[in-house]
Amino acid sequence: MTAQTAESENLRRIAKLERINAALMAHVERSMDQQGGAYSLFQTAIMLEGRVRARTEELTGLMNSLERSNAALVAAKEDAENANRSKTRFLAAASHDLLQPLNAARLSASALADLPLGTEALAVAGQVERGLQIIEDLIKTLLDISKLDAGVVRPVIKPVALAEHLAAIVASFRPFAERKGLRLLVRGPDLVVATDPSMLQRILQNLVSNAIRYTRRGGVLVAVRRRGGLCRVEVIDTGCGIAAAEHALVFDEFFRGGTDGDGGEPGLGLGLSIVRRMAQALDHSLGLDSRLGRGTRMSLTLPLGRPYPDGEPVRTVPVSTRLTGARVLIVENDPLTADALERLLRNWDAEVQTFRDWPGVAAALAAGMAVPDLLVLDYHLDNGACGLDVAAHLQPRTGRRLPVIVTTADHSPAIAARVSAIDGHLIHKPMRPAELRALLTYLLA
Repeated sequence: MTAQTAESENLRRIAKLERINAALMAHVERSMDQQGGAYSLFQTAIMLEGRVRARTEELTGLMNSLERSNAALVAAKEDAENANRSKTRFLAAASHDLLQPLNAARLSASALADLPLGTEALAVAGQVERGLQIIEDLIKTLLDISKLDAGVVRPVIKPVALAEHLAAIVASFRPFAERKGLRLLVRGPDLVVATDPSMLQRILQNLVSNAIRYTRRGGVLVAVRRRGGLCRVEVIDTGCGIAAAEHALVFDEFFRGGTDGDGGEPGLGLGLSIVRRMAQALDHSLGLDSRLGRGTRMSLTLPLGRPYPDGEPVRTVPVSTRLTGARVLIVENDPLTADALERLLRNWDAEVQTFRDWPGVAAALAAGMAVPDLLVLDYHLDNGACGLDVAAHLQPRTGRRLPVIVTTADHSPAIAARVSAIDGHLIHKPMRPAELRALLTYLLA
């Protein structure tokens, strides 16, 4: 091999080694780049994991805080409900003790008004009666509000003949309207609605009473309108109206507005509050449209009822007045109430026998007392006795079921159920003499 050939071979080998070296260097560089990327990814993953852990811990803390807040809200709600129930029980007990003497006073005032008195004495008797009526309304309304707020009152939905309901309400308010020179009218079809009859009556009485109170000229219209499957009852007056700024306030407790009612005396400010609560309990829509100086339209929207699957709809008791010769047996343990009730019924020409308990009645029957035509029984008698026991004892002795009126200041649903079970009629104290007289005459007819 010549020197020139040897040099050429060496150059070729050097070139080859350089190419191999370059390839190896490129491979090493690529490997290092990949390792650097993987390391970066590893670092990023660690950083993200830390952030996720921090957010998870933060979210867990928020959820624990929310659970504690929810537990505190539940506890606060339970405390409020317990306080509401305690308030209702207290008001019920207090109202029973207050209404008992008030009942005797009202009956005595009514009996006094029936006596031949001078003009001045009759005026004083009327003032006493009005004062007692205001006290009674305030006590009963506060108790009703408390019961509605506590959820104690549960509506009993029935088919109600609306025309008869409205006719009875309008008839009771028409003398009041006529004394003020106002027209009081009812217009609309005879519809059957699905509602609680006693709560509906209270709502409409308050709306009509409020309309008459704040109307001095013109009149009040009670309009019934069908709206598809609904019925809307509107009480429209031509009274003083309500300012737009006060529309949201008229259903609040003790809100009387800026205009006085009859004789410059504002109402208690509770009637429309009761209306709102009862409408909410019944799920009936309540509306207000009024312009100051032009009048007011109050509307109640309620569902139409089906024809009566369980018999006739709830109807009102007809009013009559003759009780001459009727034998009425009273069992009442409160002496003041018993004396006032006896005088009142004697003024209505009834023959009255009064006792405190069943043994007194039994002794009188054994001595020859005639069988009564009707019973007026106080529910709560002395020593835990119940007035319904008197009716249970009398029935086998007379061989017939006597009409029974049960009186009590206790508004418990259990008492109403027991009275209903014997086909009795419940009147809550204080008794309204006109209501009592109408019911007595109806039962004795």
